[in-house]
Amino acid sequence: MRIPAHSVCTAIRDDIVSGVFERGSRLTEEVLARRYGVSRVPVREALRTLESEGFVVTRRHAGACVAEPTEQEAADLLEIRMLLEPLGAARAAQRRTEAHLKVLRGLVRLGQERVRRGEGEDLRSLGGWFHETLAQASGSPALIALLTQLRHKIAWMYAVEQPVRPADSWAEHGALVDAVARRDPERARALATQHAERATAAHRLRRPPGQPAGAPRVRTSQHPVNIAGVRH
Repeated sequence: MRIPAHSVCTAIRDDIVSGVFERGSRLTEEVLARRYGVSRVPVREALRTLESEGFVVTRRHAGACVAEPTEQEAADLLEIRMLLEPLGAARAAQRRTEAHLKVLRGLVRLGQERVRRGEGEDLRSLGGWFHETLAQASGSPALIALLTQLRHKIAWMYAVEQPVRPADSWAEHGALVDAVARRDPERARALATQHAERATAAHRLRRPPGQPAGAPRVRTSQHPVNIAGVRH
């Protein structure tokens, strides 16, 4: 059975984002292949993909290393998201399906129920699922890919504080879904812009180890590549 490179790529990316591999650290094919239980071929392909995404750089005499983005590069990501998320919401209002609406409305109900019960543990993952579904509803593969990559890189570079008033955040989600349901792209764009502006204020830059004022980096134990669904 050959493990596809995209599965290895996802595993390495997740470990970079979570801080298992610190910025600037070397990523050797042999060590990665052993960690994920694969050959060096999919690892090599995955590293090329991650380099194109900006997570990995190749250095002379060192080989592949985790990238070390600057604060300006991190700030640019939030600015780019401010442009793309409203575009995605406007496109979703034009192209969404009933299936997209069903999922979006269900997520808003779940989020609002969790807020009422004071159960905040799942709110961040529900919010991520909401924005992922909204991007899917845009019907634009290129835009979906860009927004997905942005989410990964922003999660890598920033820690996000929980909203002081989570009910307001989920009310904004609900209003956005209503605009998408009414196929009102301008309203959806305006609401998404407002929501993104408020969300940006909650982001705090993660700093490399040794630098002050940084959010603690997350580390996880080793995990094998998820190969569910891979054909023999």
